[in-house]
Amino acid sequence: MSDSRSLAERLGHSPTTRLVIISCDDLGSCHAANQGVLSALHDGVATCASLMVPAPWSRDAALRMRADDDIGVHLTLNCEHAAYRFGPITHAPSLVSGEGGFPREVDDLWQHADPTEVRRECRAQIERALAWGIDVTHLAPHMSAITLRPEFFDVYLELAVEFSLPIRLPSTITAEQAGFPFRRLAAEEGVVFPDHFDHDWRAGSRERVYEAVRNLRPGVTEIHVQPAIDTAEVQAITPLASLWADDHQLVTTDDTLRSLLAESGAVLIGYRPLRDAMRAG
Repeated sequence: MSDSRSLAERLGHSPTTRLVIISCDDLGSCHAANQGVLSALHDGVATCASLMVPAPWSRDAALRMRADDDIGVHLTLNCEHAAYRFGPITHAPSLVSGEGGFPREVDDLWQHADPTEVRRECRAQIERALAWGIDVTHLAPHMSAITLRPEFFDVYLELAVEFSLPIRLPSTITAEQAGFPFRRLAAEEGVVFPDHFDHDWRAGSRERVYEAVRNLRPGVTEIHVQPAIDTAEVQAITPLASLWADDHQLVTTDDTLRSLLAESGAVLIGYRPLRDAMRAG
């Protein structure tokens, strides 16, 4: 029998409670991201992060994170940077672009990726994180590459069920827009996901995060940021470096965000309670 309670109730709260996950993407992508994300977790208001296992600095992140850090796997099939390239950890020719590494564009991935290779690569990324001793709490695809394409969403859902892990799903895209009922399919499989997640990938998060906190609704809301410290390395990787650095300042030293969170009465959580509820359900 399915559980008719709201997610907030399953987590031990009233149905009107506002619960907030502040998640950091791209842990492991570079040294600057590792510095930024881990400080956001340890000294800021961030509550969880997701690790890009195929990226060059992922092992460094795994060695430096704390045992109680709330860490998911940022399932990665794209590398969007023009000069900074990395690729799959499995033999997956359909996941490698002509310029080396994962394709930069999601459309390129969708046109060429073999779902069998997608499944093998994503499973290997999860298994490597587990082999590194990470207590994986959730799955969150990079650039939503496997979220909104039916043949790849099947892989996403299959792995969530296989490893009993909650997933990130957008709430600002409808089933009609996506072309298939992705949230209903996940719920029918017993897979847990936040009630609210804004599918907005603009670099620089300050105003988006302020607005999200000011307008919190009952239930679980995930708000994502991409913090990195400002270094020559990250400036060489992306022209968006200053915006990533601003994300870092936002979740570590920004008094306005802390005040807004306090005024909202929100309860900060990570993904681990969702995973525990899913596994108990």
